[in-house]
This record gives sequence, C-alpha cells and structure tokens, in this order.
Amino acid sequence: MSLVRRAGSADAGEVLRLRQVMIDSMAGADPSTDWHADSLPVLAARLAEPDGGFAAFVVDWPERPGTLAALVAGTLEYRIGRAGNPLGTVGYVFSVATDPGARRRGYARAGMDALLEWFRERGADRVQLTASAEAAPLYAALGFRPKPDPLLELWL
Repeated sequence: MSLVRRAGSADAGEVLRLRQVMIDSMAGADPSTDWHADSLPVLAARLAEPDGGFAAFVVDWPERPGTLAALVAGTLEYRIGRAGNPLGTVGYVFSVATDPGARRRGYARAGMDALLEWFRERGADRVQLTASAEAAPLYAALGFRPKPDPLLELWL
C-alpha cells in the first residue's frame, strides 16, 4: 500500500497548514495566516473536484492520526500546442512541504512521484517548478534541470 494518497476536501485545513510551513521557510515571506479563512472554502472546493486541473497528494503522519506529514500540489496549464505537445498541456508544481518533524523519510519524493504520474496521465509533456536551494537536490534526482531563460513576474 502506498503512503501517498490524493487529498480530498476534508484535508483542506491540513493542506493549508503545510502550505504555510512552506511559505514560512522562504526568505522574506509574509508569515501572516489571516488569508487562511478566505482560502479554506476555495481550497476545499478545488480538492473535491476529481477531474479538475489541480491536484494535491499527501502523506498522513503515521504517529499523528488526522495530521498530514507531507504535501505536494500542482496544476495543469494550457498553452497553445506545439510540435511534441499539440495539446499544450504543461504541469506546474507550486507547493511541496513536509512537516519539520517528518522530514528525511522520503515523503516529498513519494508525493512528487504521484504528482508526476498524474501529470503524465493527463498528457503533460513537461513540468515546471521553482525550487529552494534545500529542495534542489530532490528535483535534480527526479530529472529537473534549470532553464537558461529568466522568469519575469508582474504583480497586479
């Protein structure tokens, strides 16, 4: 039996908790949790959509029933097709977090394996993510490589 399972709407609170663990680990991040109340119902609804373009895979903490040890989440994005990807399907990993007390057990890698399979099953030809220096070795071991072109971002 796999440690990893697809998160459902009942997991929304724990998914948000682990998302905050990830946010808190980033330099300069806003540690506020005021947004959780607004985000929770939206997240619960998205987790209840089995065939949407969003998926979260989780690992339950064996020593703490009702608590998640790890989270991996991503979305499918549509881009106009091209040679090699006529459907224009691209995966994007945006949240990988392991509770500090559950690290170094392979949970993030197991979750990434499940998410990558989910992307493959839906026709994604590539998967993108941004990585912290601490997480970069995991992604390199999974085959991710840095891109030479810089990402530009505009906040609206």
